[in-house]
Amino acid sequence: IFSATNTTEEDEDCPSLSNAENLQQTQLIQRLTHVCRYDRLERPIEYDPVTAARLPTVVKTRIYVYFLQNLNSDLLQFKMHCLLQLRFQDKRLAYKLIQAQRTDPILGQKHLSERLWLPHIFFANERDSSILGTDEKDVLTSLAPDGTVIISTRMEATLYCWMDFKKFPFDQQFCHTVLESWMYNTSDLVLEWEDPSPISFDPDMRLTEYNMGHYFHNTTVVKADSLNLRHGAFVGNYSSLSFTVNLKREIGFYLLDYYLPSMMIVAISWVSFWLQADASPPRIMLGTSTMLSFITLSSSQSKTLPKVSYIKVSEVWFLGCTFFIFGSLVEFAFVNTIWRRKENIELKKVNSKYIIKSTLTPRPARRQIGGSLSNDSRARSCSSLDNIVSSTESVRNGNGNVNQGFNNYLTVHPNLPIIKTECADTVSICSERTTSNDHIVDMDKDKKDTPPTFTTMTPQEIAMWIDRRSRFLFPAMFLAFNALYWTFVYVL
Repeated sequence: IFSATNTTEEDEDCPSLSNAENLQQTQLIQRLTHVCRYDRLERPIEYDPVTAARLPTVVKTRIYVYFLQNLNSDLLQFKMHCLLQLRFQDKRLAYKLIQAQRTDPILGQKHLSERLWLPHIFFANERDSSILGTDEKDVLTSLAPDGTVIISTRMEATLYCWMDFKKFPFDQQFCHTVLESWMYNTSDLVLEWEDPSPISFDPDMRLTEYNMGHYFHNTTVVKADSLNLRHGAFVGNYSSLSFTVNLKREIGFYLLDYYLPSMMIVAISWVSFWLQADASPPRIMLGTSTMLSFITLSSSQSKTLPKVSYIKVSEVWFLGCTFFIFGSLVEFAFVNTIWRRKENIELKKVNSKYIIKSTLTPRPARRQIGGSLSNDSRARSCSSLDNIVSSTESVRNGNGNVNQGFNNYLTVHPNLPIIKTECADTVSICSERTTSNDHIVDMDKDKKDTPPTFTTMTPQEIAMWIDRRSRFLFPAMFLAFNALYWTFVYVL
């Protein structure tokens, strides 16, 4: 009686698997996972047949991505909906020997997975993640006769993506998804990608701002120490899986909404070159309105981008277009200043070099040099010459001989020439004596015989000349800037 009682208590504590052929799926799982023969806190046990050392549990991983949201450039993150599938073998759950007639796997939901040991896998670069739907609905557990366990979970994850905006908006980003083991290091658990296609995407998946290029996967080992506490308080080497997606930005939106409008705004600023230089109100209003319109257009494109320290390609375009719009304003201020000048400008030659040089450093006309002198100065100049001539004549006597009274002080050449000059304003002879014509020297004779080599232009003519040159210079410079810019974007 006593032995029969002990057998009954033992059967109640550890259900027997002798009659497993007649058990239902739920009863079979309950007996297989009973605490007397299964510990869900302990990982699957497997030994090396040669060394008898305990082998790490190998977890095969597969990901199917069916939704990928556009990158959030401001927050440096993207959202992904995927099906994460983990496969490993736990020989403690094998039932092919005790229930040979069952060849199909046992399927269950979360209540089945809660009775099993599961590897703790997490997204290393996640901001947040969760299981989609209800817990009972979106976790699928499969148990094969040989003890192979497959856990499939529909997940939503927001992941960080460290982006590089140096070539924005012609950039391409490489966004990573990193899976790592949380509790077990490489001596206990090893993550591997499933063969032959570990990563797959929904063929109907579409992105609006990006075009998905190639993708690749990788298997690495992460070292955790006292400085790198990404695995809690544990140190060691942890298995890691990652896959990277190459996302290329679609530039059609930016070409139509930013680049073409900015080109038109720059071209509109050149209309001021066809307006008269003294038309200040329309030219000022045209220049300022184009500048403000372009700044507003550029600021609307950069609102969604983070504040970075390096220069982006879009900012190079912004600076270039701003330079041309601002240059048209500076050109107007320059020609308007020239237009309001009163004096004409003399040019040695009518070409760009002499016009610009004379405009920047204007010289008064040669005929104005004499006019700039005061009347007293001119009078003093003429009277000084008269005194010299009078002194010369006083030395002579009536017949041309030298007066003897001046021999003690001055010796004068008998044929001393008389200087004949003209005042700058009246062109009258200041001093003319009745001496021999052979001794009169005309200082302006050579100047009268030399033809003039200077050309006079009015300030209005110079202002119009600069405007005409600007009509071709600014578009040519803008075309050269475009050639350099688009060569750098697509070639370099």
